[in-house]
Order: sequence, then C-alpha cells, then structure tokens
Amino acid sequence: MRDSRSSRIRWLLRSGELVEIGGPTDARCCAAQPTSAPAHPSTTRLLTAFAAIYLIWGSTYLGTRYAVESIPPLWMMGVRHLTGGALLYSWTRWRGIRAPEFRDWKYPAVIGTMLFLGGHGSLAWAEQRLPSGIAALLVATLPLMIVVLARVWGTEPPLDRRAVAGLVLGFLGVLVLFGPSAWRHNRELNPLGAGAVLWGTFIWAAGTIYMRNVRMPESPLLSASMQMLAGGASLIVVAALTGEARHFRFAALTARSVGALAYLIIFGSIVAFSSYTWLHTVATPSRVATYAYVNPVVAVLVGWALAGEPVGPFTILAMLVILAGVALVNAARHDEHEEASKGMEEYPTQAAAD
Repeated sequence: MRDSRSSRIRWLLRSGELVEIGGPTDARCCAAQPTSAPAHPSTTRLLTAFAAIYLIWGSTYLGTRYAVESIPPLWMMGVRHLTGGALLYSWTRWRGIRAPEFRDWKYPAVIGTMLFLGGHGSLAWAEQRLPSGIAALLVATLPLMIVVLARVWGTEPPLDRRAVAGLVLGFLGVLVLFGPSAWRHNRELNPLGAGAVLWGTFIWAAGTIYMRNVRMPESPLLSASMQMLAGGASLIVVAALTGEARHFRFAALTARSVGALAYLIIFGSIVAFSSYTWLHTVATPSRVATYAYVNPVVAVLVGWALAGEPVGPFTILAMLVILAGVALVNAARHDEHEEASKGMEEYPTQAAAD
C-alpha cells in the first residue's frame, strides 16, 4: 500500500499536478495562481470568461476557413500569431513583467513551434479541404492523444478500464466520422485534409506533454506571448521556404478573409486566451476543461448556420461518440488525481520522506 502511494506521489511530482507538500508553494504554483487573482469572482465575470472560451474558440474554426480563402494558410497563421504574440508581449511588459533573457526563450521557442507550426499550421492547411465543423471534431481527439502520450512518456499511471473504454470510444468516433463519405470521395470529408488535422493534433499533444516537463517562464501570459512569437516566426519562415509568400498577392485579398484574420488575432488569440488563463486562477481545471466538449458542438453549429456546411447523420453520431469518449477519459483522470491527493493528506509525513 505504501509503495502504491509513493509511486503515485512521484507521478504527481513529475507531471506537475502536485506542487505543494506541507509547505510554501513553489514558483510554478505561484505563476499558475497569482495572489492578485480574486478569490470570489463575480458570476457575471465567470460567465463572460466561459462564454469567451466556449463561443470564441468554437467559432475560430470557421474563422480559419474564411481566412485561408484568399490568404495562404501558413502565412495567415504566421501573421495571426506574430501579431497576437507581439500585442500580448507588449502588454505584459507594460504591466511591469521582467523581460526574458536569451536563455529563457529556449523552451517557449520549441513548444511554440510545435503548437503553432505543427498544430495550427496543419489545421489551416487542412481547412482548405475540410468543413470547419469536421476539423473541430477531429481536433476534439486532443485529450485522448494527450492521455496516450502521457502514459508513453511516463508522467501518468497506467490507464484504468474506464479510461481505456473512453480511448476506444473516442477513436471509434473518428472512424464513424470518416464513414461512407471517405470512400465516396465527396466534399464532406477529404482523407488527406483529415489526416493533416489528426497529425497536427498529435503534434499539439506532444508539445503539451513536453511543456509539462520543462521549466517555462513564471508568468503564464509572458510564456504564451513568447510561444506565439516563436510559433509565428516559424510559420512565416516555412511559408517562405514552401513558396507561399511568393504566390501571395495583396490584390487577391477578400474582405471576408481580412475580417476573419482580424477576428482570429483579437478574439481568438488575445481575448479568449486571456480568459482561459484567468479562469485557471479562479476555477478548477475540470471546469475549465469543459471547453473541450463545447467547442466542437459550437464549431459544427456555426459552420452549418453561417457557411452552409453539411451536418449529416455520421457527423452527429461521430460528435456524440467522440465527446463521450473524452468525457470518460477526463472523468477517470479526475478520479485518479482526487485519489492521489487524498493519499497525500492521509500520509503527509511518509510522502515528504519519499
């Protein structure tokens, strides 16, 4: 029994889920939950913040589809993240946060490249071929990929039966999403585009796991701005190397693409992300994580209502199956964390000794 609790404690320490053992919090904890955050935020402010990550992030998939209509995908994402990162970085410096040193850029640069070049770059390229709602449903497999990679990396304990059932259900939903349309090669689902979204989602999951195991800047907003700047720069470089920049013509820009890009920068990259960061200081991670269930539904409905994207029976069934799988996996992880925390409370002296 003691060995079981000891191994669970060590897992929590490695994964970053536990940062306090009977003493003062460390820098990572303080960065995640600044003392200036309100202890009891107003209901209005909470609802506004949740609405931002639910509705805005859910609608960014259609925004991306509109933006790439006349702007090359990598170039578009590069401009989005460079601009958003620069604005957010300037704001953090204006608030008095110390400028990072050169060595502080190492991990944010690597992670930003993985998340924004690998993740968002693949998504933008794929949305030239896929409806935005379908892309959102494929991205909904992100929590499932994170769980699998975390076990491979060794930062979380073995999966229980409920988590395994959730993984099987979630990836079964992806197969349902492909359904007969993939074999008919109609416009509802392009296999190449779907594969690009899944690949980008895998890279995003890998970057998320990697982030848990390296030391990032203490300020979450500064860290986010550095990641966006590095990711945006890498997107622009790759866009230039692949010839996107050479073929881009300002005269070909449409008002809808420009408006969509502005929406992605202001609302998707700044407003929603700031709300997401603030929510982590005043709400439990399980409550904040509910956006993973809402975003795909919002994306499907927005794509159907505003862009006339088809929502067939396979799309609806796949959405229900994928989200059910994600819910099972997240519930299993929540129970594991609760059990480990209780073990810490019951045996604090043993835990500290281990």
